[in-house]
Amino acid sequence: MKNMKSNKNDAATTPDTQGEDPVPGRKTTVLENHGYTLGRTIGSGSYATVKVARSERHECDVAVKIVSKFQAPADYLKKFLPREIEVVKGLKHQNLIRFLQAIETTHRVYIVMELAENGSLLDIIRRDTYIDEVRASRWFQQLVDGVDYCHENGVVHRDIKCDNLLMDIDDNIKLSDFGFARGHMKPRNGVAPLSDTFCGSYAYASPEILRQVPYEPQLSDIWSMGVVLYAIVFGRLPFDDTNYNHLLKVSPRHIQPGIF
Repeated sequence: MKNMKSNKNDAATTPDTQGEDPVPGRKTTVLENHGYTLGRTIGSGSYATVKVARSERHECDVAVKIVSKFQAPADYLKKFLPREIEVVKGLKHQNLIRFLQAIETTHRVYIVMELAENGSLLDIIRRDTYIDEVRASRWFQQLVDGVDYCHENGVVHRDIKCDNLLMDIDDNIKLSDFGFARGHMKPRNGVAPLSDTFCGSYAYASPEILRQVPYEPQLSDIWSMGVVLYAIVFGRLPFDDTNYNHLLKVSPRHIQPGIF
C-alpha cells in the first residue's frame, strides 16, 4: 500500500450538501467530488456503515465510515463524534488506524481512514480458535505500543476490545474506533483525572465501570488489554457478559492500587 498522509485541512468537517446519493445521470456525489469512489460494504451498525473506497489522492483503497445524522443518537452527533474526530486527527502511530479526512453534509458525516484489509482480531480468533505464542506475543506487544502512544499523548480509548483491533495486509494490529476516546487526559501534578462516562463493552470493562463509579481511564484501558490478551491465548473471554448481575459477582470490586 502506498504511504498515506493526512492533511490538517482534511481534519475539519467540510459542509457540502451536493448530490449525496449516486444516481446515474445526475450530479456527482460528495465523495466523488473529494476523489473517492465507493465500493463494497465491509461493516454496518444501527446508524453507520463502513465501505471500501478508492482514493485518487492516495492511490489506494481506504475505508469510509458513513454516519447517518437521522439515525445516530443526538449525544453521539453533538458530543462523541466531534470528539472522536478531534482526537484521531492528532494521532500518528503504526498501530493505530490513520485518520485521513472528515466530510460533513446535511444528512451524513463521512470519516475517511486507513483500510485494514485483513479484518479484525475477533475474526481471526473465531477462525483459528488457537493463537500460537509467536502471534499472540507479537500482537499484544503491538497493542501495548499503540495504547502507550495514546496515553503518552493524553488520549484514552475507553473501548478496547477484539472487535476494534483491526489487521492490515501484513497482519499488524491497528487500534480503531475512537468513538469513546478522550483527549487532554494526562495526569496533572501526579493526579490522574477521573472519568464518569461508563462506556465500552461489559466483557472488557474494568470493575469501576461495571459498578458505575468514577475511574482512571488509563487503568481501565489496561484492564481491557488484559481481557484481550486472555481472549488471544484462550480463544474466549474471561467473563460471561450475558448476565450482568453474575458479572458483577465474579469480577473484582476494583483495580488493585499499584497492580499496573
